[in-house]
Amino acid sequence: MREQPTNAKKRVELLDIYRGFAILGIFVVNIVIMNSTFLNQDEFAKQWTSNIDQISEKILQLFFYTKFFPIFSLLFGLGISMQALKMFDENKLSFSFFGRRMLILFIFGVLHIAFLWSGDVLNLYAILGLFTTLMIKRSNRLILLLSAIFFFFPFYDQIFESLFNFLNFRPETYLKEHTAITVNQIIRSGTYLEGIKLRLLEYLSNIPMLFGFLAPIAISMFLLGLYLGKNKIYESLDSFIQQIKKPMLMLTLITTIYRLTFLFIFVNQDFFSSENYSQILIKIMVLSDVVMGLFYLWIIGWIYYKTKWKKLLSPLKYVGRMALTNYIMQSFIGLLLFSSIGFKLYETLSPSKTLLIAIIIFICQIKLSKIWLTHFMFGPLEWAWRCLTYQKLLPIKK
Repeated sequence: MREQPTNAKKRVELLDIYRGFAILGIFVVNIVIMNSTFLNQDEFAKQWTSNIDQISEKILQLFFYTKFFPIFSLLFGLGISMQALKMFDENKLSFSFFGRRMLILFIFGVLHIAFLWSGDVLNLYAILGLFTTLMIKRSNRLILLLSAIFFFFPFYDQIFESLFNFLNFRPETYLKEHTAITVNQIIRSGTYLEGIKLRLLEYLSNIPMLFGFLAPIAISMFLLGLYLGKNKIYESLDSFIQQIKKPMLMLTLITTIYRLTFLFIFVNQDFFSSENYSQILIKIMVLSDVVMGLFYLWIIGWIYYKTKWKKLLSPLKYVGRMALTNYIMQSFIGLLLFSSIGFKLYETLSPSKTLLIAIIIFICQIKLSKIWLTHFMFGPLEWAWRCLTYQKLLPIKK
């Protein structure tokens, strides 16, 4: 017997606002990488010495890098738990359903990498999301414990290095024939087929960072989101936000002091060149960035419930309701902006210009999403994902 769509319930608007905010932050970070890949990013950044570009770079470091990936991961885990609980209440909970749902997301990710952009995380989300669904019936204590262990475990680099050696997998070899110059030529002047080949090679070469750095953050946040969902925090967000006010503000203050010290003092000291010291300091910096991301969620919630500025946040919900569609749309726009099939702007935009363009594009996404949702119940990719998951053609028009 095939699963049937669960009965619709009123959406939690604040969660959609959170998702929209996360999509904005992710694009602000991603467009920097679209403009110049990791292979040449450090050298490329050195040429932008004007005050406005230096300020833009500090804004990115202080307020964007490593803050929004944890947010979106947390919301993804929360979404899994909310859907699972809804299915459980209707006696429809099925692991095969979630397995199929994650498989389809994985396929979306592969297509995203090949045809649009190598910086995809959907396939990573699909793999880790499948593990998260196995934890739905586990105790809250175990879920929280695993969340902490996955985040703070210090030996991922060594484990993956051993695993890659065992599998004879050499990520560093995939781009060995490419330089910053050849990458620039392919992206700006090469054929679309050459672009596909380069994206696949880039993805393979980035696997150590994907699974050694991003995956631990993602699974930790997935499990934290699962914990919050199992405890139905979304039903009492107002009181929960008030309850955690003091510890959230105190933790944010402490970690912000560390972040500023790290960015403006530690990185310029001789001891930072020591691998042992730098790894510890960077790990604490990542933790501080994650705390800042969680603070963003808290402050948005506080503004939403406690002030008169709710209307300023409300437009974000339209992008949030179509998060998958807008995420993929951003990659398509990036392809048009930077590659040979579009405006060929790769490695031509300064930090201030990429920041401005990202904000302008996001504002357009808000307007387009609002228009779309006036006529349809789901974004186009959300609808396709839903149809493939339930294995039937579902209505989309209102």
